[in-house]
Amino acid sequence: MTLSQIRQVCNQYDIRPAKSRGQNFLIDQNIVKKIMVVAELGKDDVVLEVGPGLGALTRELLLSQAKKIIAVELDKKINEFLKAEFFEEKKLELVEGDILKINLKDLELADFKYKIVANLPYNITAQFLRLFLEHSPRPKEIIVMVQKEVAQRIIAKAGEMSVLAVAAQFFGEPKILFKVGHDCFWPEPEVDSAVIKIDLKSDLPPVDVKKFFRIVRIGFSARRKQLHNNLAAGLGLKNSQIKQFFNNFGWREDIRAQDLGVEDWIKLFEILNF
Repeated sequence: MTLSQIRQVCNQYDIRPAKSRGQNFLIDQNIVKKIMVVAELGKDDVVLEVGPGLGALTRELLLSQAKKIIAVELDKKINEFLKAEFFEEKKLELVEGDILKINLKDLELADFKYKIVANLPYNITAQFLRLFLEHSPRPKEIIVMVQKEVAQRIIAKAGEMSVLAVAAQFFGEPKILFKVGHDCFWPEPEVDSAVIKIDLKSDLPPVDVKKFFRIVRIGFSARRKQLHNNLAAGLGLKNSQIKQFFNNFGWREDIRAQDLGVEDWIKLFEILNF
């Protein structure tokens, strides 16, 4: 779909792309093709697409070997267009709603039995990834376009970690596949994007996940503070006790949450989870 066709559709259906909803329509077909290549969809694949917009990626997904495409779109007017545009497509299920609030079991998705392939609305990226990383049903693979800055946060190393990076690297193996310029969208966003891939792990570290991330979030609760202060305040422990744990690990007493990699958090959790 060309830019002029997109404008025509928007006029016809009174669609006004909203920055607050992260609505930037992909207009570069070469990027769509590259996404499809890395998705490697086979005849048994079920695909969840979130924020299909005007269907640039949806059209290619339907041309692939994939068995079924589930497209979830929040915008009512965009849904009207999608229903009219794809009314003959038998393997497409259009769902109107907020992916962050939908009961995923209603979509009949099962753990590691589907892939997520999407140009994500930027305003929900972090919540979306944590939802599908931390809760069942988990996909076997996530291939999504996100803001370049967020992509870099997801693959960060110790020293620049965040809760999102810990989650992505605890539950999967993330990597940046390629970058996408802001001129590939309409309306044109202010930042560049990147397509990332996260292969989810079926075998997770043997820890209580809920308790583990409670401690991680306490650690990151005040990023400017040293980690021992956050943990002491959040867990009701003495600073001296936590500093002793750090000394036992050979860590500096003044480390901050962003200095720890996933393995470090697991080690810390095992000693704090008493």
